[in-house]
Amino acid sequence: MKKFDEIAAKRRAGERLSSSDALFLYEAGDFFALGKLAAEINQKINGDVVYYNINRHINPTNICVNQCRFCAYSKLKGEEGAYEECIDDILEQVKEAETLGIREFHIVGGLHPDWPFAHYLELLRALKREHPAIVIKAFTAVEIDYFAKISGLDIPTVLKQLQDAGLQAMPGGGAEIFAPAVRELICPEKISGARWLEIMALAHRAAIPTNATMLYGHIESFADRVDHMEKLRALQDQTGGFQVFIPLAFHATNTDIRKKGETSAIDDLKTLAIARLYLDNFQHIKAYWVMLGEKIAQLALLFGVNDLDGTVVKERITHAAGARSAVGLSEAYIRNSIIRAGRQPQERDTFYQPVGGRDE
Repeated sequence: MKKFDEIAAKRRAGERLSSSDALFLYEAGDFFALGKLAAEINQKINGDVVYYNINRHINPTNICVNQCRFCAYSKLKGEEGAYEECIDDILEQVKEAETLGIREFHIVGGLHPDWPFAHYLELLRALKREHPAIVIKAFTAVEIDYFAKISGLDIPTVLKQLQDAGLQAMPGGGAEIFAPAVRELICPEKISGARWLEIMALAHRAAIPTNATMLYGHIESFADRVDHMEKLRALQDQTGGFQVFIPLAFHATNTDIRKKGETSAIDDLKTLAIARLYLDNFQHIKAYWVMLGEKIAQLALLFGVNDLDGTVVKERITHAAGARSAVGLSEAYIRNSIIRAGRQPQERDTFYQPVGGRDE
Protein backbone atom coordinates (compact mmCIF):
# COMPACT_ATOMS: atom_id res chain seq x y z
CA MET A 1 0.00 0.00 0.00
CA LYS A 2 1.57 3.23 -1.16
CA LYS A 3 0.49 5.38 1.80
CA PHE A 4 1.75 2.84 4.34
CA ASP A 5 5.06 2.54 2.51
CA GLU A 6 5.45 6.32 2.62
CA ILE A 7 4.77 6.35 6.37
CA ALA A 8 7.19 3.49 6.95
CA ALA A 9 9.93 5.21 4.97
CA LYS A 10 9.39 8.42 6.89
CA ARG A 11 9.62 6.67 10.28
CA ARG A 12 12.68 4.64 9.28
CA ALA A 13 14.37 7.88 8.26
CA GLY A 14 13.75 9.31 11.72
CA GLU A 15 11.10 11.76 10.53
CA ARG A 16 8.15 12.56 12.77
CA LEU A 17 4.77 11.14 11.77
CA SER A 18 1.87 13.53 11.38
CA SER A 19 -1.51 13.14 13.03
CA SER A 20 -2.97 12.22 9.63
CA ASP A 21 -0.34 9.47 9.33
CA ALA A 22 -1.37 8.02 12.69
CA LEU A 23 -5.06 8.26 11.79
CA PHE A 24 -4.39 6.40 8.54
CA LEU A 25 -2.67 3.61 10.46
CA TYR A 26 -5.76 3.26 12.64
CA GLU A 27 -8.27 3.34 9.80
CA ALA A 28 -6.56 1.71 6.85
CA GLY A 29 -3.11 0.47 7.77
CA ASP A 30 -2.21 -3.19 7.20
CA PHE A 31 -2.29 -4.83 10.64
CA PHE A 32 0.64 -7.20 10.22
CA ALA A 33 2.79 -4.68 8.36
CA LEU A 34 2.07 -2.20 11.15
CA GLY A 35 3.20 -4.66 13.81
CA LYS A 36 6.34 -5.54 11.89
CA LEU A 37 7.27 -1.87 11.46
CA ALA A 38 6.65 -1.10 15.14
CA ALA A 39 8.82 -4.07 16.14
CA GLU A 40 11.56 -2.89 13.80
CA ILE A 41 11.56 0.63 15.27
CA ASN A 42 11.51 -0.73 18.81
CA GLN A 43 14.45 -2.99 17.98
CA LYS A 44 16.47 0.06 16.94
CA ILE A 45 15.63 1.83 20.19
CA ASN A 46 15.63 -0.95 22.79
CA GLY A 47 17.06 -4.06 21.16
CA ASP A 48 15.57 -7.31 22.47
CA VAL A 49 15.29 -6.10 26.06
CA VAL A 50 11.85 -6.13 27.70
CA TYR A 51 11.57 -4.55 31.12
CA TYR A 52 9.51 -5.54 34.14
CA ASN A 53 9.60 -4.55 37.78
CA ILE A 54 8.65 -6.01 41.13
CA ASN A 55 5.99 -3.65 42.38
CA ARG A 56 3.16 -3.56 44.88
CA HIS A 57 -0.02 -1.56 44.35
CA ILE A 58 -1.52 0.28 47.31
CA ASN A 59 -5.08 1.62 46.92
CA PRO A 60 -5.86 3.26 50.30
CA THR A 61 -9.57 3.90 49.61
CA ASN A 62 -12.23 3.64 46.95
CA ILE A 63 -14.33 6.40 48.54
CA CYS A 64 -14.26 9.31 46.10
CA VAL A 65 -15.89 12.71 45.74
CA ASN A 66 -15.93 12.13 41.97
CA GLN A 67 -18.29 9.59 40.45
CA CYS A 68 -16.91 9.21 36.94
CA ARG A 69 -19.19 7.24 34.61
CA PHE A 70 -16.38 5.02 33.34
CA CYS A 71 -15.15 4.05 36.82
CA ALA A 72 -16.26 0.84 38.53
CA TYR A 73 -13.97 1.39 41.50
CA SER A 74 -15.23 4.53 43.24
CA LYS A 75 -17.87 4.48 45.97
CA LEU A 76 -19.62 7.07 48.08
CA LYS A 77 -19.02 7.06 51.81
CA GLY A 78 -21.39 4.57 53.42
CA GLU A 79 -22.14 2.81 50.15
CA GLU A 80 -21.93 -0.98 50.05
CA GLY A 81 -18.40 -2.01 49.10
CA ALA A 82 -16.80 1.25 50.21
CA TYR A 83 -13.56 0.88 52.16
CA GLU A 84 -10.83 3.00 53.70
CA GLU A 85 -7.56 1.73 55.10
CA CYS A 86 -5.67 3.49 57.85
CA ILE A 87 -1.91 3.90 57.66
CA ASP A 88 -1.30 1.08 60.14
CA ASP A 89 -3.42 -1.27 57.98
CA ILE A 90 -1.33 -0.42 54.94
CA LEU A 91 1.94 -0.88 56.80
CA GLU A 92 0.78 -4.29 57.96
CA GLN A 93 -0.11 -5.33 54.40
CA VAL A 94 3.32 -4.41 53.04
CA LYS A 95 5.47 -5.39 56.01
CA GLU A 96 7.16 -8.21 54.08
CA ALA A 97 7.88 -6.07 51.01
CA GLU A 98 11.66 -6.53 51.11
CA THR A 99 11.31 -10.28 51.60
CA LEU A 100 9.19 -10.38 48.42
CA GLY A 101 11.76 -8.37 46.51
CA ILE A 102 9.45 -5.39 45.99
CA ARG A 103 11.23 -2.30 44.69
CA GLU A 104 8.29 0.04 44.15
CA PHE A 105 5.08 1.07 45.90
CA HIS A 106 2.49 2.28 43.39
CA ILE A 107 -0.13 4.32 45.25
CA VAL A 108 -3.42 5.60 43.80
CA GLY A 109 -6.89 5.83 45.26
CA GLY A 110 -10.12 7.75 45.53
CA LEU A 111 -10.46 11.40 46.50
CA HIS A 112 -11.58 10.86 50.08
CA PRO A 113 -13.94 13.61 51.32
CA ASP A 114 -12.57 13.63 54.90
CA TRP A 115 -8.85 12.94 54.73
CA PRO A 116 -6.68 16.10 54.96
CA PHE A 117 -3.56 16.59 52.88
CA ALA A 118 -1.52 15.86 56.03
CA HIS A 119 -2.86 12.29 56.01
CA TYR A 120 -1.25 11.57 52.64
CA LEU A 121 2.03 13.13 53.73
CA GLU A 122 2.07 10.93 56.80
CA LEU A 123 1.35 7.84 54.69
CA LEU A 124 4.42 8.55 52.58
CA ARG A 125 6.57 9.28 55.62
CA ALA A 126 5.47 6.04 57.29
CA LEU A 127 6.19 3.93 54.20
CA LYS A 128 9.58 5.56 53.70
CA ARG A 129 10.43 5.16 57.38
CA GLU A 130 9.63 1.43 57.35
CA HIS A 131 10.91 0.71 53.83
CA PRO A 132 13.58 3.33 52.99
CA ALA A 133 14.95 1.50 49.94
CA ILE A 134 11.61 1.06 48.16
CA VAL A 135 10.72 3.76 45.64
CA ILE A 136 7.39 5.51 46.17
CA LYS A 137 5.48 6.24 42.97
CA ALA A 138 2.26 7.86 44.08
CA PHE A 139 -0.75 10.00 43.24
CA THR A 140 -2.15 10.92 39.85
CA ALA A 141 -2.47 14.49 38.59
CA VAL A 142 -6.13 14.30 39.65
CA GLU A 143 -5.10 13.54 43.22
CA ILE A 144 -2.46 16.30 43.17
CA ASP A 145 -5.10 18.81 42.07
CA TYR A 146 -7.39 17.60 44.88
CA PHE A 147 -4.61 17.97 47.46
CA ALA A 148 -4.15 21.58 46.34
CA LYS A 149 -7.87 22.25 46.75
CA ILE A 150 -8.21 20.75 50.23
CA SER A 151 -4.97 22.29 51.50
CA GLY A 152 -5.22 25.73 49.92
CA LEU A 153 -1.67 25.32 48.57
CA ASP A 154 -0.51 25.80 45.01
CA ILE A 155 0.64 22.81 42.96
CA PRO A 156 4.41 23.44 43.25
CA THR A 157 4.10 23.60 47.05
CA VAL A 158 2.02 20.43 47.16
CA LEU A 159 4.60 18.63 45.05
CA LYS A 160 7.48 19.90 47.20
CA GLN A 161 5.84 18.73 50.42
CA LEU A 162 5.12 15.32 48.88
CA GLN A 163 8.75 15.04 47.76
CA ASP A 164 9.95 15.93 51.23
CA ALA A 165 7.72 13.16 52.59
CA GLY A 166 9.11 10.54 50.22
CA LEU A 167 7.47 10.90 46.79
CA GLN A 168 9.91 10.00 44.00
CA ALA A 169 7.75 9.46 40.91
CA MET A 170 4.12 9.72 39.78
CA PRO A 171 1.81 7.38 37.84
CA GLY A 172 -0.05 8.58 34.78
CA GLY A 173 -3.67 7.93 35.68
CA GLY A 174 -6.46 10.43 35.22
CA ALA A 175 -5.48 11.39 31.68
CA GLU A 176 -8.32 9.31 30.19
CA ILE A 177 -8.99 11.07 26.84
CA PHE A 178 -8.16 14.76 26.55
CA ALA A 179 -10.93 15.62 24.05
CA PRO A 180 -13.27 17.95 26.03
CA ALA A 181 -16.51 16.63 24.48
CA VAL A 182 -15.66 13.03 25.37
CA ARG A 183 -14.37 13.96 28.80
CA GLU A 184 -17.62 15.79 29.54
CA LEU A 185 -19.52 12.56 28.90
CA ILE A 186 -17.32 10.06 30.75
CA CYS A 187 -15.86 12.08 33.65
CA PRO A 188 -17.41 15.58 33.92
CA GLU A 189 -16.31 15.98 37.55
CA LYS A 190 -12.66 15.24 36.84
CA ILE A 191 -10.06 17.88 36.04
CA SER A 192 -9.75 18.85 32.39
CA GLY A 193 -7.17 17.38 30.05
CA ALA A 194 -5.46 20.77 29.95
CA ARG A 195 -5.20 20.79 33.75
CA TRP A 196 -3.78 17.25 33.73
CA LEU A 197 -1.08 18.35 31.30
CA GLU A 198 -0.37 21.47 33.36
CA ILE A 199 0.15 19.46 36.54
CA MET A 200 2.38 16.96 34.78
CA ALA A 201 4.49 19.80 33.40
CA LEU A 202 4.90 21.18 36.93
CA ALA A 203 5.86 17.73 38.22
CA HIS A 204 8.50 17.40 35.52
CA ARG A 205 9.89 20.83 36.38
CA ALA A 206 10.12 19.67 39.99
CA ALA A 207 12.24 16.70 38.80
CA ILE A 208 9.43 14.21 39.41
CA PRO A 209 9.31 11.71 36.52
CA THR A 210 5.84 10.51 35.59
CA ASN A 211 4.03 7.99 33.44
CA ALA A 212 1.62 8.95 30.65
CA THR A 213 -1.61 7.08 29.93
CA MET A 214 -4.60 7.03 27.57
CA LEU A 215 -7.90 5.29 28.31
CA TYR A 216 -9.31 3.97 25.03
CA GLY A 217 -12.12 1.73 23.85
CA HIS A 218 -15.14 3.56 25.34
CA ILE A 219 -16.87 6.32 23.32
CA GLU A 220 -13.84 8.09 21.83
CA SER A 221 -12.92 8.12 18.14
CA PHE A 222 -9.60 7.23 16.53
CA ALA A 223 -9.10 10.96 15.96
CA ASP A 224 -9.54 11.55 19.72
CA ARG A 225 -6.83 8.99 20.43
CA VAL A 226 -4.41 10.59 17.99
CA ASP A 227 -5.16 14.04 19.43
CA HIS A 228 -4.42 12.66 22.92
CA MET A 229 -1.09 11.22 21.85
CA GLU A 230 -0.20 14.44 20.00
CA LYS A 231 -0.64 16.44 23.21
CA LEU A 232 1.50 13.99 25.16
CA ARG A 233 4.20 14.15 22.49
CA ALA A 234 4.15 17.95 22.55
CA LEU A 235 4.60 18.07 26.33
CA GLN A 236 7.36 15.48 26.16
CA ASP A 237 9.14 17.73 23.67
CA GLN A 238 9.06 20.49 26.28
CA THR A 239 9.93 18.61 29.47
CA GLY A 240 11.21 15.11 28.69
CA GLY A 241 9.62 14.05 31.96
CA PHE A 242 7.43 11.17 30.80
CA GLN A 243 9.10 7.81 31.37
CA VAL A 244 6.65 5.56 29.55
CA PHE A 245 3.38 5.61 27.60
CA ILE A 246 0.69 3.17 28.74
CA PRO A 247 -2.49 2.74 26.66
CA LEU A 248 -5.20 1.49 29.02
CA ALA A 249 -7.90 -0.72 27.51
CA PHE A 250 -11.31 0.25 28.91
CA HIS A 251 -13.32 -2.30 30.89
CA ALA A 252 -17.04 -1.58 30.98
CA THR A 253 -18.28 -4.03 33.63
CA ASN A 254 -19.91 -2.26 36.61
CA THR A 255 -19.60 1.17 34.95
CA ASP A 256 -22.20 3.53 33.52
CA ILE A 257 -20.66 3.35 30.04
CA ARG A 258 -22.73 0.89 28.05
CA LYS A 259 -20.97 -0.76 25.14
CA LYS A 260 -20.74 -4.13 23.46
CA GLY A 261 -17.88 -6.16 24.81
CA GLU A 262 -14.35 -5.03 25.52
CA THR A 263 -11.62 -3.82 23.19
CA SER A 264 -10.52 -6.36 20.59
CA ALA A 265 -7.05 -7.85 20.45
CA ILE A 266 -6.61 -6.18 17.06
CA ASP A 267 -7.45 -2.76 18.50
CA ASP A 268 -5.17 -3.28 21.49
CA LEU A 269 -2.18 -4.30 19.39
CA LYS A 270 -2.80 -1.57 16.80
CA THR A 271 -2.89 1.07 19.52
CA LEU A 272 0.40 -0.10 21.01
CA ALA A 273 2.09 -0.29 17.60
CA ILE A 274 0.86 3.16 16.55
CA ALA A 275 2.05 4.57 19.87
CA ARG A 276 5.53 3.18 19.20
CA LEU A 277 5.62 4.84 15.77
CA TYR A 278 3.93 8.14 16.61
CA LEU A 279 5.45 8.85 20.04
CA ASP A 280 8.98 9.15 18.76
CA ASN A 281 10.16 10.91 21.94
CA PHE A 282 9.05 8.09 24.27
CA GLN A 283 11.63 5.35 24.71
CA HIS A 284 9.28 3.01 26.55
CA ILE A 285 5.84 1.69 25.56
CA LYS A 286 4.11 -0.52 28.11
CA ALA A 287 1.60 -3.33 27.64
CA TYR A 288 -0.34 -3.25 30.90
CA TRP A 289 -1.21 -6.91 31.26
CA VAL A 290 -3.78 -6.24 33.99
CA MET A 291 -6.06 -4.63 31.39
CA LEU A 292 -4.95 -6.48 28.26
CA GLY A 293 -4.72 -9.96 29.72
CA GLU A 294 -1.49 -11.86 30.01
CA LYS A 295 -1.49 -13.41 26.52
CA ILE A 296 -2.28 -10.24 24.56
CA ALA A 297 0.39 -8.42 26.57
CA GLN A 298 2.87 -11.13 25.60
CA LEU A 299 1.91 -10.81 21.93
CA ALA A 300 2.36 -7.05 22.20
CA LEU A 301 6.09 -7.66 22.56
CA LEU A 302 6.02 -8.34 18.79
CA PHE A 303 4.19 -5.03 18.16
CA GLY A 304 6.69 -2.49 19.45
CA VAL A 305 6.31 -2.91 23.21
CA ASN A 306 9.34 -3.09 25.51
CA ASP A 307 7.77 -3.08 29.00
CA LEU A 308 5.34 -5.50 30.69
CA ASP A 309 4.89 -3.48 33.90
CA GLY A 310 5.52 -5.94 36.72
CA THR A 311 4.11 -8.23 39.35
CA VAL A 312 1.39 -5.65 40.24
CA VAL A 313 0.44 -7.00 43.65
CA LYS A 314 -2.36 -6.14 44.63
CA GLU A 315 -4.38 -4.36 41.92
CA ARG A 316 -8.01 -3.46 42.69
CA ILE A 317 -9.16 -0.75 40.30
CA THR A 318 -9.30 -2.61 36.98
CA HIS A 319 -10.54 -5.79 38.62
CA ALA A 320 -13.52 -3.84 39.97
CA ALA A 321 -14.42 -3.28 36.30
CA GLY A 322 -14.38 -6.99 35.49
CA ALA A 323 -10.75 -7.63 34.52
CA ARG A 324 -10.17 -11.36 34.14
CA SER A 325 -6.41 -11.14 34.49
CA ALA A 326 -4.61 -12.32 37.61
CA VAL A 327 -4.45 -10.07 40.68
CA GLY A 328 -0.68 -10.43 40.56
CA LEU A 329 1.95 -12.40 38.67
CA SER A 330 5.14 -14.07 39.80
CA GLU A 331 8.48 -12.89 38.49
CA ALA A 332 9.05 -16.34 37.00
CA TYR A 333 5.80 -16.10 35.01
CA ILE A 334 6.74 -12.68 33.63
CA ARG A 335 10.26 -13.74 32.68
CA ASN A 336 8.97 -16.89 31.00
CA SER A 337 6.44 -14.88 28.98
CA ILE A 338 9.18 -12.58 27.73
CA ILE A 339 11.56 -15.40 26.88
CA ARG A 340 8.88 -17.32 24.98
CA ALA A 341 8.25 -14.21 22.89
CA GLY A 342 11.91 -14.32 21.85
CA ARG A 343 12.90 -11.34 23.96
CA GLN A 344 15.35 -10.77 26.82
CA PRO A 345 13.79 -10.11 30.25
CA GLN A 346 15.36 -7.39 32.37
CA GLU A 347 14.20 -6.38 35.81
CA ARG A 348 14.21 -2.60 36.24
CA ASP A 349 13.65 -0.05 38.93
CA THR A 350 11.06 2.73 38.74
CA PHE A 351 13.42 4.85 36.65
CA TYR A 352 14.17 2.18 34.03
CA GLN A 353 17.59 1.40 35.40
CA PRO A 354 18.46 -2.31 35.13
CA VAL A 355 18.58 -4.16 38.44
CA GLY A 356 18.93 -7.78 39.40
CA GLY A 357 21.06 -10.06 41.47
CA ARG A 358 18.35 -12.39 42.71
CA ASP A 359 18.24 -15.99 41.58
CA GLU A 360 16.60 -16.06 38.16
